[in-house]
Amino acid sequence: MAFKLITDSCCDLPEKYINDNGLTVIPLMFTLDGNEYSDGSMDPKEFYSRVRRGSMPTTTLINTQRYLDEFTKILEEGDDFIYIAFSSALSGSYQCSVAAIEQLAKDYPNRRIAAIDSKCASMGQGLLVYHTVEKQKEGLGFDELVKFINETWPKVCHWFTVDDLNHLKRGGRLSATSAILGTLLSIKPVLHVDDNGKLIPMSKARGRKKSLAELVDAMKKSIKNPDGQMVMISHGDAGDEANEVAAMVREAFPGIRDIMINNVGTVIGAHSGPGTMALFYLGEPR
Repeated sequence: MAFKLITDSCCDLPEKYINDNGLTVIPLMFTLDGNEYSDGSMDPKEFYSRVRRGSMPTTTLINTQRYLDEFTKILEEGDDFIYIAFSSALSGSYQCSVAAIEQLAKDYPNRRIAAIDSKCASMGQGLLVYHTVEKQKEGLGFDELVKFINETWPKVCHWFTVDDLNHLKRGGRLSATSAILGTLLSIKPVLHVDDNGKLIPMSKARGRKKSLAELVDAMKKSIKNPDGQMVMISHGDAGDEANEVAAMVREAFPGIRDIMINNVGTVIGAHSGPGTMALFYLGEPR
């Protein structure tokens, strides 16, 4: 029986890639200025423009009933599925997907269904999905693909920086004092996602240019087998700077195969803010 790959909108993959590869992407939700939207339904430039003007978005996970509705539709169409979820350390959505899977396993006892915690975020999750799609094209079966995903997510390196510290403060990942002092001194934190899928501050850079360079410096220390790799960069409405980071990556690693660049989506962008810059690749250790 055929099986589909499913992920959620926190993968931040370009719409064209999603459509070209027949992916099912379940959107998370966000609220802005009193109105609720699905992730991806608002143009990123409009979203970040409103945030820059002072709008404060909030986000909503995918609850169990929505998962049941989406998963049941796929099963009724005759496909089994593997769901690659946004990090459980950053959202409760994965736990809701597990609850849905447990119910569906009773209702569809002969079907093959799985939900996997990617421990990834933004295009780190997208990079994991990308490599999974490539392996599915090579002919890997259901069990082989589940094994591949679980072996690969610990190798997906995430390095990112933010331009406005107040968004990390609002999310509880930075104290108010640190945000104020950091803003006054033009300190930009450099963070990564650890093996538990949590955001961890790793260093502090003085100024924007330095923080962007530190992303590539971190990549130099931890990338493994760069030749032929797909690299991904996501940004919070900072396309010109994303291209600058891409140029630094190409200079450092002329053998990489390609770089995919896209906006940080509205749900993750609600917590990271405009000017976020993130770099993703395969390496060890994460």
